[in-house]
Amino acid sequence: QVQLVESGGGLVRAGGSLRLSCAASGRTFSNYAMGWFRQAPGKEREFVAAISWSGGSTYYQDSVKGRFTISRDNAKNTVFLQMNSLKPEDTAVYYCAADPKSRSIVVHITGYDYWGQGTQVTVSS
Repeated sequence: QVQLVESGGGLVRAGGSLRLSCAASGRTFSNYAMGWFRQAPGKEREFVAAISWSGGSTYYQDSVKGRFTISRDNAKNTVFLQMNSLKPEDTAVYYCAADPKSRSIVVHITGYDYWGQGTQVTVSS
C-alpha cells in the first residue's frame, strides 16, 4: 500500500507560481515512478508530468514544458511540481500518482496504482 497526500494548491493570478508537494508513505518511495495529473471541471484527467525513481528522467505534457518542473526528494519521500508562468487554463485539481511496478517514466493514467486526494489550483486572469 502507498498513501499519497498533496498540498500546496491555491488561488494565484496569471503569471504567478505555485509549488505542489506530494508526501508518500507505506512503501519504499525511492523504488518507484511518480507522476502528476490534473482534472479540470467537465474534462477527463490528463497527464502533466512524470519522474523516474531516481529523478534522473522526467517527461512533460507539451502545454507545460518550460513552465513546470517535476522533482523528487527520496530522503523525504516527497515529489514536487513547481509551476511557473501559470495560465487560467492550468486551473484544475492536481493529483499525484505512484506506480510501484515501475522505476522508469510512466505516462499513461492506467499505469498508476495509487492516487492522492487532489489539491485545487485556480489561476485567475
